[in-house]
Amino acid sequence: MLSMNHLQKVYRTHLIETHALRDFSIHVDEGEFVAVTGPSGSGKTTFLNICGLLEEFSGGEYQLDGVDVRGLGDNARSRLRNEKIGFIFQSFNLIPDLNLFDNVDVPLRYRRFAAAERKRRIEDALARVGLASRMKHYPSELSGGQQQRVAIARALAGSPRLLLADEPTGNLDSLMARGVMELLEEINRQGTTIVMVTHDPELAARAQRNVHVIDGQVTDFSAEPDLGQHPAVTTAMPA
Repeated sequence: MLSMNHLQKVYRTHLIETHALRDFSIHVDEGEFVAVTGPSGSGKTTFLNICGLLEEFSGGEYQLDGVDVRGLGDNARSRLRNEKIGFIFQSFNLIPDLNLFDNVDVPLRYRRFAAAERKRRIEDALARVGLASRMKHYPSELSGGQQQRVAIARALAGSPRLLLADEPTGNLDSLMARGVMELLEEINRQGTTIVMVTHDPELAARAQRNVHVIDGQVTDFSAEPDLGQHPAVTTAMPA
């Protein structure tokens, strides 16, 4: 589903360059559920942004569902992202003035689906997350766990091949977090590939595979851990 080989990401200012990802390689097969863990500042968010085509990389290779994304223009990247990827964020990112139906409808309008097709997709997605009876409710009328389910429905309505979840249970209590995790597991069993960034070791343990990121490099815990980690590189640029 996705393959990154020797990926590099360098942030440059006038005087400094910071290597956020260094020789970063990861391969996720179709249908996998992969949890990505690591300390703050290790490169997890940078990886997820590049994975979701929200950010470009400095070097290396990235193929998404067989498509080499290097050199793609903004329109091609947007089209690929909209067709292949769904996003779930820690903060839900629901629009408070829209009811659940209309919140799920927003990304479908950008893809210019016909009204009847949008309605079918919205109703199906809300039914999958157990909120079909509340589609006319507003986010403020729901619990945190229910709001995250709406965010998941919004992602699912576009029928993504790949679901990217950034700390999807970070704002939830343990009971709600388990409910969201069970929903993600069910979605994965139905064939959707999931890559989830989390700080919660209990949730990470429920994924099929754990990938640990340290100093911009990856250690795949499904194999022997690579103990020879190197520090992140921050160097002064030449005058």
